[in-house]
Amino acid sequence: MVVVIIGLVSGVGAGLYVGTFRKMQVEKAAYDFFLTAKYARLIAVEKQSQYKMELDLANRGFYLTTVLWDEESGQAQQEIVKNYYCKPVQFQGDVVFESVDVVPNGWETQSVSEEQQTITFSPNGTAQSSVVQIGDGYTHYTISVSPATGRAKMYFGTAENVKVGTTDLDAE
Repeated sequence: MVVVIIGLVSGVGAGLYVGTFRKMQVEKAAYDFFLTAKYARLIAVEKQSQYKMELDLANRGFYLTTVLWDEESGQAQQEIVKNYYCKPVQFQGDVVFESVDVVPNGWETQSVSEEQQTITFSPNGTAQSSVVQIGDGYTHYTISVSPATGRAKMYFGTAENVKVGTTDLDAE
């Protein structure tokens, strides 16, 4: 009887651990995305240069890029930002981009593909309006980027109630 009770308790404990671990993977992925968006806005204003968050939907990850001038070749080169505050992120486990809604700017010249999306942060603090839902089918986080201010906000839940392209200037 004691062995059966110990087996039941350990089985329940293992199930709770797995569920908590999966939730933490989704939360970490969403938080990494949120912090990268905040950093992109900050560095774009600070360096007075355009920065882009490249969402790699096929490979379940994202990274930040900018255009730097190469003195040797005399040409501009796109470079992935890798430093103490920002690095490319690859989702772990079953975490995926569940929904990506990026409103293209009128001056954006790149074509939008099914596997690659881009959120552009401008030197004046603005950004492309976007709502991105990250999850694993059970746990969902939504990150929105305001077009007027470039501010990113993170919400627990799905993207259904988050509106794209609206700005409430009175809200904090």
